[in-house]
Amino acid sequence: MTTRLVAEDLFEGVDPMRLVGARCSGCHTVVFPRQDSCPRCADGAMSAHVLPVRGLVWSWTLQAFPPKPPYRPPAGGFQPYHVGYVDLGEVLVEARLEVPRREMRIGLPVRLTTMPAYHDEDGTEVLTFAFRPDPSPEEDR
Repeated sequence: MTTRLVAEDLFEGVDPMRLVGARCSGCHTVVFPRQDSCPRCADGAMSAHVLPVRGLVWSWTLQAFPPKPPYRPPAGGFQPYHVGYVDLGEVLVEARLEVPRREMRIGLPVRLTTMPAYHDEDGTEVLTFAFRPDPSPEEDR
């Protein structure tokens, strides 16, 4: 099966794959996803900034109904899932949380992963990013 990333410019590397945001040269604000101007000062140039692979769940909720289009449900139909913000130190990232309900909590250590988002018309599996529980939260973040 062929796979591709949902958006190449969101990622860097493969082992481990990391998310890439942007950092302002003026005030050092970090954003994700990348953008061309700083939301805080609008004075500095924005440059690519690789984000940590580990973080902490900052907030979360259960997505209990299918999102609006262009959402594409999986072959088996929509299943509720967790979504929330992950604190990566310099920035909060909104993401799907692949965490069982009984383990979900604010402050939970999580690690970046990829997961299938949908399949293209040609059968290509499209991967997106998510976070899962981190089995080794004491390692460097």
